[in-house]
Amino acid sequence: MTGIGDPLAFDLITMGRIGVDLYPLTTGIPLAEAETFGKFLGGSPTNVAVAAARLGRRVAVITRTGADPFGGYLRAELRRFGVDERWVSEVPGLPTPVTFCEIFPPDHFPLYFYRLPKAPDLEIAVDEVDLAAVRAARVFWMTGTGLSEEPSRAATLAALEARARTGTTVFDLDWRPMLWREKPEPFYERALRSATVAVGNVEECAIATGESDPYEAARALLAAGVELAVVKRGPQGVLAVHRDGTVAEVAPVPVEVVNGLGAGDAFGGALCHGLLAGWELETVMRYANAAGAIVASRLACAVAMPFADEVEELVGRAGGV
Repeated sequence: MTGIGDPLAFDLITMGRIGVDLYPLTTGIPLAEAETFGKFLGGSPTNVAVAAARLGRRVAVITRTGADPFGGYLRAELRRFGVDERWVSEVPGLPTPVTFCEIFPPDHFPLYFYRLPKAPDLEIAVDEVDLAAVRAARVFWMTGTGLSEEPSRAATLAALEARARTGTTVFDLDWRPMLWREKPEPFYERALRSATVAVGNVEECAIATGESDPYEAARALLAAGVELAVVKRGPQGVLAVHRDGTVAEVAPVPVEVVNGLGAGDAFGGALCHGLLAGWELETVMRYANAAGAIVASRLACAVAMPFADEVEELVGRAGGV
């Protein structure tokens, strides 16, 4: 019988960004006027891991922090959330990243990344990645930010090559222009050839495909190599198109938005959970939408990730399947 100590047991391994999120505890005011902040585990793929762990999945992350108190805090938080941190290592000389956010509900949440001189999570090297474990995971999740700079780029591409389209490989398009120095298109194209699922909002899909229309972008992502294209359309809901011709269009779940930043990560963790469960595409999308809505109604990201009973209750109230 396998357990979390056996790499074969991991339902999900995510790879990439991690950091400390600092959110004003008073919303609706400029960052310069905020006096008190909450400190939270952050970084999109790390939040996805927490979201999946909250739903009962065996999860690990591959990332790096600074050799500083914030790095220690992040590893302790991963353990608290039930995420395996065996592949979280320190980079001496580089500080753990910090991200500040301004919170203006319902749809304005500017981010300020402090990742200089370089984020430790971009120092993941090929020889530090357990490629056998990556290949064995039922789902592997990587991001566009992981492709933005070496040696993380080579390590991410090596992980994709090791996967060889085994199981489910998710490419979170994760377009953060302030973190790129080169044109992303060639690296996105290469990653799409190795991924089986692509997830992004309309802007991210346009960067990856050149198509701003959600339906055309979904078709372009399928043509680029993936089996499933998921286009998040904000207030218009989500569009998911599978290579087999299945299409799911799901409206958003209405909630009073407090902070929309973690909603996409909750969506991602729930997406992985639904795909692992083998649900029909529309069921997966409704469940993931509900998970995202719950987090949008809360202040934080990682600590706000819902448990399965919370998601199921909201799906039921929203008339989901």
